[in-house]
Amino acid sequence: MTGLDRTQTPKTRPTPSKRVALAASLDIGTSKIACMIARLRPCPANGALRGRSHAVELIGYSQIQSRGVKAGAVVDMAECEQAVRQAVSLAERMAKVRVESVLVAVAGGRLQGQLIEAAADVRGGTVSQADVTRVTSTGMRHATGEGRTVLHALPVGYTLDGVKGIRDARGMVARQFGVDMNVVTADATVARNLMLVVERCHLNVEAMAASPYLAGLSILTDDEADLGAAVVEMGAGTTTMAIYSGGRFVHASGFAVGGQHITMDLARGLSVCIADAERIKTLYGTVLTGGSDARELMSVPAGDGQDVPQIVSQATIANIVRHRAEEIFEMVRDRLADSPFAAEPRGQVVLSGGASQLTGLVELASQILGRPVRIGRPLGFGRLPSEAKTASFAVPTGLLVYPQYAQLEHVEPRHTRQLGTGTDGGYFGKVGRWLREGF
Repeated sequence: MTGLDRTQTPKTRPTPSKRVALAASLDIGTSKIACMIARLRPCPANGALRGRSHAVELIGYSQIQSRGVKAGAVVDMAECEQAVRQAVSLAERMAKVRVESVLVAVAGGRLQGQLIEAAADVRGGTVSQADVTRVTSTGMRHATGEGRTVLHALPVGYTLDGVKGIRDARGMVARQFGVDMNVVTADATVARNLMLVVERCHLNVEAMAASPYLAGLSILTDDEADLGAAVVEMGAGTTTMAIYSGGRFVHASGFAVGGQHITMDLARGLSVCIADAERIKTLYGTVLTGGSDARELMSVPAGDGQDVPQIVSQATIANIVRHRAEEIFEMVRDRLADSPFAAEPRGQVVLSGGASQLTGLVELASQILGRPVRIGRPLGFGRLPSEAKTASFAVPTGLLVYPQYAQLEHVEPRHTRQLGTGTDGGYFGKVGRWLREGF
């Protein structure tokens, strides 16, 4: 499969401003697969969420246990395909529609954002869209290493004859024009295999986007993005970050440690099976080690070869959970220190993802990161069932908002980004047909 690296994953067309559209999101995670189908209805501007042109009205959704995925990457194609088919068909049944294409989140593949500066001479005296496209393409290609693929190429600011901080340079007079852009890349193999699974379910991939950016679109208010914020999306197999500054998404990063590692630590530490460890984490998972609760004793199922349940203290469980949670936040702290967020002294951290829901995590994160921390929940969605109003649905709900922000991204011309295998342009060449007008 040549030509996969140095090119872009599929990008969606922006949502038509005056039309109702249908969107379907698919979040293929390490522990769960979530599929959501929504109608996007044009709506008047909202003060807290100014960027949104459409209200998202959920009409169908599903959440099932994931199979065949590890650290956000597909490791068993057949198992994963079966799980995706099941998730999509459950959501379709509830929505009473057939889905042709889906928007897909990417959390694995070592997500990395780079701030790239590119410049060129202006050809016609004033900056044209062609100048913007030419310079952005050059910058994007420069940022993409071997075996990597571009998920996002977002201009952050423009420069005219050395003057920085220009918001939109088109139509302005200059001799030289430059662009600062956030180029977010992932391992091409991880992106390709996620696409392959979806295509094997006879669905088109309308677009792929980075999980932490999607979480930000769902849970951040405009004020938080303007003042500077870090979204930390805590999944089962990965922890990923999106940094916002001046209202723009300026950096991304991630590593392959998440909530599932806490489960494995509990399974080892308490000598129980993984399913029991997951249940213990969900019911009793806390990072608070002091206080009277710590002395409480509880019975946990017997391990291999034992008949009698064991008695463990709440403190034993809390110590195991806290040890791994501290490690995760120390890794987050190191990555934030190496990012543009270090220059945002008033910036706050917003946590999302299933692993963010452990008791006491906000206080622990605040202590380690030295920042104000809150848990983020989906904002401004109609008809969300109660279980989807939680931090663990930040990514699939963010995917439904994403098409409204598609116009911010640089998209390579279609003929240069056929990333497929066949003569028909393969997996990456197909244009989705999911914007069905006139409901």
